[in-house]
Amino acid sequence: MDNRSEVREFLVSRRAKITPRQAGLPAYGGHRRVPGLRREEVAMLAGVSAEYYARLERGNLSGVSESVLESLSRALKLDEAERAHLFDLARTANAGPRTRRRPTQQQIRPGIQRLLDSMTEAAAYVRNGRLDIVAANRLGRALYAPVFDDPVRPVNLARFRFLNPRAHDFYPDWDESAHTTVALLRTEAGRDPYDRALTDLVGELATRSEEFRALWAAHNVRLHLTGVKNFHHPVVGDISLPFEAMPLPADPGLTLTAFSAEPGTAAHDALTLLASWASTVEQPEPARQSDQTRIADA
Repeated sequence: MDNRSEVREFLVSRRAKITPRQAGLPAYGGHRRVPGLRREEVAMLAGVSAEYYARLERGNLSGVSESVLESLSRALKLDEAERAHLFDLARTANAGPRTRRRPTQQQIRPGIQRLLDSMTEAAAYVRNGRLDIVAANRLGRALYAPVFDDPVRPVNLARFRFLNPRAHDFYPDWDESAHTTVALLRTEAGRDPYDRALTDLVGELATRSEEFRALWAAHNVRLHLTGVKNFHHPVVGDISLPFEAMPLPADPGLTLTAFSAEPGTAAHDALTLLASWASTVEQPEPARQSDQTRIADA
C-alpha cells in the first residue's frame, strides 16, 4: 500500500463525488470532462493555488500543514472518517520510510476476558483493526457460530464475509455488510500502513474475491460505532440486534463490540434461545492462548 498512490486515489475519488452545486459553485453550461469537481475548483475552495493542489493530488503530502488539510477537508466535504483518513495519510507521508512490521503476539488481558464473560445477556467480542476476533464471550461465539466454524485461523470477519459461501446466508444484507467491512479495513490501512498482516489479508482477499477488489478500489472509509446488524442464524433464524462498538483505550487497536436487545422483543427472545443453545454445545475459542491477537509493535 504505497502512500503516494493511496493519497492520489483517495483525493481523486473524493473530488469525483462532489458536484459543483454541492460545493456551492455556479452551474456552468457545457460538457464537463470529469465527474465531480475539477482540480482548480477544489484548489479555489481550499484556498490554495491550482499548482499546489495538483501536487497534493499527485500523492505528495510531504510538509502539508494541518490548516491546509482542514481546508481541503472542508472543500471536499469529508465526513469524520474521511477527514481522519486524510490526516492519517499525511502523517505517514511525513513520517519517512519505515519497514513493514512483522506481527507479534499479544494476549487479551485477563480483565478484558472477565468483562466479556460477565456480559451474560449480551453477545460480545473484541476485534483488532484487521477484523480478527481475538476474544469473545459464550453468547458472542454462539451468535457468530458460522464464523467460528470456519477452520481458518485467526477467526476473521472479512475473510469469512468474502471467502466463505455461508456468509451470504448468514448476512441477509450482505452487500451493505461488505461495503462496511472494506471501509473498515481501508480505514485501518490508513491508520497503520505498516501492518504486514493487514497487507497480507488485503492481498489475499483482492486475489480471491472480485467483489472485494471492486470495493477496495472505491477508497471508502468509515467509522462503525453503533447501529443495527441483521443476521440469519442457523439456530434461531432471522435476528436484528443493536450494537455498540467501543475502542479500548488501554489496548490501542482493539475494539469491544456488544449486541443486546430490549426485553420483551423478538430479538431478546432469540438471544435467550441462543444462550440456551450455547450452554448445550462446546464452542471453540477464537484462538489458542498462544495464538491470541497478533498486534503489531507500537
